[in-house]
Amino acid sequence: MRSLYFILTALSVIGLAFWAYHENYETQEALSEAEDLQTQISDARQRLRVLNAEWAYLNRPDRLRELADINFDRLGLLPLQPNQFGRIDQVAFPPEDTLLPILDPIEVSETEARP
Repeated sequence: MRSLYFILTALSVIGLAFWAYHENYETQEALSEAEDLQTQISDARQRLRVLNAEWAYLNRPDRLRELADINFDRLGLLPLQPNQFGRIDQVAFPPEDTLLPILDPIEVSETEARP
């Protein structure tokens, strides 16, 4: 009878040990998945911060004036008035005969190389 109690006790201890190991393994897996999700969330938040910064730069009201000043000669734009900053389709273009042709850098270097 004593050996039967010993065997049942040993089997129950082994079963409890297996159950504890299994629960510990599942807990570690769940923690690993949670850590991966936290990493993905922080990466997504960082990408969102970058996109918000880019959008804020692109959405500035004075950006149209800066682009027009930079590309004034290339695009042949007329000077902008303050009331034209609402939409791009409000920008006035000069007549077609005053526009300068836009050349590729290869074409420019070839034309400058010729005497």
